[in-house]
Amino acid sequence: MNYIIICLLIIVIVLLIILVLRKNDNSDINEKLSRTEINVIKEIGDFKHDFSSNLNKDFNTLNDRIEHKLNLINQKVNEKLEDGFDKTNKTFNEVMNRLTRIDEAQKKIDGLGSEIISLESILTDKKSRGIFGEVNLYHILSSIFGEKNDNIYKTQYTLSNTLVADAILFGPEPLGTICIDSKFPLENYRRLVEKGLTNTEREARSKAFDNDVKKHIDAIASKYIIAGETTDQAIMFLPAEAIFAEINAYHTNLIKYAASKKVWITSPTTLMSLLTIIQSVLMGLERDKYTSVIHEELNKLGVEFGRYRERWDKLSRSIQTVNNDIENIHKTTEKITKRFDSINNVKIENDDIQLIEK
Repeated sequence: MNYIIICLLIIVIVLLIILVLRKNDNSDINEKLSRTEINVIKEIGDFKHDFSSNLNKDFNTLNDRIEHKLNLINQKVNEKLEDGFDKTNKTFNEVMNRLTRIDEAQKKIDGLGSEIISLESILTDKKSRGIFGEVNLYHILSSIFGEKNDNIYKTQYTLSNTLVADAILFGPEPLGTICIDSKFPLENYRRLVEKGLTNTEREARSKAFDNDVKKHIDAIASKYIIAGETTDQAIMFLPAEAIFAEINAYHTNLIKYAASKKVWITSPTTLMSLLTIIQSVLMGLERDKYTSVIHEELNKLGVEFGRYRERWDKLSRSIQTVNNDIENIHKTTEKITKRFDSINNVKIENDDIQLIEK
């Protein structure tokens, strides 16, 4: 733009000079001015041509730079878009995987819900609850003592009073033989833990639950404690940890009542702990039983070792004697060898001849 303005100003100035000079009638001056005008016009044309050429070059250079910049921007945009598409694709795949897992988890939850409903229907029936408790009891016994270990425990054991205990444990003294019976007081417990109960309702249901548990304690004490056959104690197994926790937390009177009847209330966890302790005691007794045998065998081994030492001493002395004889023979051999070497080298003098000592 500056070049164009300067050119226009020059042209205007030149034209004004020409107009002023033409008013004078000087022909020489007019001729010179005409020549000057022609030269100026030519120079202006050349300038315009150069200016146009330079301007085109500048425009072309600027266009190339702009095109280069646009290509770079386009390349960066494409790279960003590709990265964005990759990240979006990965995120989409992760979302699909998570949705698949959620769907699988939902199916498992649905299956678990049906199993819970099935378990709920099983526990509703008293007989089914009894079988459930017995199965849990047998599983704990077998996991501690092994399958069908009749020397330590038996299931469905018939007592002398013709009553059948769920399990009987042949414990060591002073524990002795002790009966284990499974009980599952579920109805009154469910009624007790319902939400929205008033204090009066909770107290009434708590008493009903206490009476239910006391009935089980009395039944075990009267049926499974037999003088001369079992110990004076029995175990009541509750297959639900929640009921055991309820009794220990809010019904300590039941614990005292059971202790007065020599009935010990256990849950799956506490029964496993008790049986593990009994197993350790039994293993200790078995080790003690064989302690005298081990001591006797060690004494016999000591006698045999004494004989072995005597015989070794004799053999050692014999070996030492043989070793001494070998050394003497070796010395004699060395002397004979030296004498033979002297004879071979003719170094023996007449007055040095001596008999070879043996």
